[in-house]
Amino acid sequence: MKAQSKRQQRAAGAALSAKRGDSKAGDLQGAAKAMYDSMSEAELEEMAATPRDELPEETG
Repeated sequence: MKAQSKRQQRAAGAALSAKRGDSKAGDLQGAAKAMYDSMSEAELEEMAATPRDELPEETG
């Protein structure tokens, strides 16, 4: 699944970083925490890899 906004893409990147152990899961908040809990590393990687120049800042 591709990210629908830049905000969603950044949250996926933060959750992916925590999932890989590069940052602390306890530091996550909001959407990033929910993504960390509910998505696999592969799903997060796909969402975080969405090119940002194609995305609006927020979804409507």
